[in-house]
Amino acid sequence: MVDRVLELETGVRCKSLKNVTGNEQFFQGHFPDFPVMPGVLIVEAMAQTCGIIANSVSDSPEGQWMLFAGIDNAKFKRPVVPGDQLILETEFVARKMSLWVFNGKAFVDGKLVAQAEIRMATMQKDA
Repeated sequence: MVDRVLELETGVRCKSLKNVTGNEQFFQGHFPDFPVMPGVLIVEAMAQTCGIIANSVSDSPEGQWMLFAGIDNAKFKRPVVPGDQLILETEFVARKMSLWVFNGKAFVDGKLVAQAEIRMATMQKDA
């Protein structure tokens, strides 16, 4: 979902970009007369941005999976529509063993459109 990393402070925070285009398949059914980016995909883009932070400090990112583990306090403030540039800002909060916690925010034109606390978990690929 992420088109480009705009800023990365290793292990601390990441800012990325998602260009929202009208030809993306999910707009065909969500909704036919009022295309809106599904909230779950906004959260997925935030989670991918969190994964970039975790991989920036991992000892062996190629040897492990970064899996979505949970979400809390998700709020959606306004719809994201074709033509929007979604700016995703995530920041590391805590880590306990394989569980990572992040705060994520999504903006369009400088306005907050969504926010959530995101949990990710690492798992060895050979497990």
